[in-house]
Amino acid sequence: MPHVIRPEELPLWVPGEVLLSSDGRDWRDIYTRTYRYGCLDVEVPALTDFMLVSYRKGSTRVDRRFEGRWKEAQCHPGDFSLLTRSQPSHWRWVAPVDVTHVYVSGDLVTRLAAEVFERPMVEVRLNDLLQAQDAVVTGIVTAIINEIGDPATGGGLYIDALGVQLVVHLLRHYASVEPIATSERSQFAPALRRRLIGYIEARLDQNLTLKDLADVANMGVWNFSRHFRASFQTSPHRYIVERRLERARTLLSQDRLPVKAVAFMCGFSDQAHLTRAMRARMGCTPAALRKGASAQEI
Repeated sequence: MPHVIRPEELPLWVPGEVLLSSDGRDWRDIYTRTYRYGCLDVEVPALTDFMLVSYRKGSTRVDRRFEGRWKEAQCHPGDFSLLTRSQPSHWRWVAPVDVTHVYVSGDLVTRLAAEVFERPMVEVRLNDLLQAQDAVVTGIVTAIINEIGDPATGGGLYIDALGVQLVVHLLRHYASVEPIATSERSQFAPALRRRLIGYIEARLDQNLTLKDLADVANMGVWNFSRHFRASFQTSPHRYIVERRLERARTLLSQDRLPVKAVAFMCGFSDQAHLTRAMRARMGCTPAALRKGASAQEI
């Protein structure tokens, strides 16, 4: 497995002057730095994140080796390069340049890919792209740079929105994806279904949210809900309530725990909440269920 570094470690391998940085910002999934570089010939370890290089000032010939092959291009302001994550590369350029690096987390790319393509993903790769022009990409990078220089209210949310826009655009035009195989397009793969069941069963006493479950599947909330209904023939909320009631019935039948304790152990807010849910879905109360279980033992 190749040595993998975080984006902030890159200057150890690619020395340059940092002109602008998102260091210290309350940003998620997006990290950026603008560098001023002289002429360099450097080998770069694999990065944890996907990387976009936007050329801002100066023109130069750039040579890059990736997966054993060299490519060459003349790069000017307005051009950009892409590099997928977890792969080493070798770069060299022959003239000074200012470039902005935008790093995008693998979690964000995988999550959005699952939503865009409506399938959980095994792998997402950005295409090996050394030189291209795209007004959408350039506009988003410029907006990110401007937010660093002149931050405004809601900056974190603004960057989140720009990150989503950038990733969806890259997925549409510059990426290859490998989805998890499913027996039917609308259903979870068996392994993912088992993982979700185990996740829910281990946390029935906790406040499970739809986002929590969607994150387990690396899917968006809306897409997850649709797949869940197709796989379990019910909504996530109803499934969780049914599993909590089944656990409560088992505890009430086998143990002598107080009903209040059973309620909390099964994820209900209090005894009254458990009673309402049990009466609505099972037609009895906890006390009646326990009494019936005791009568059967006699």
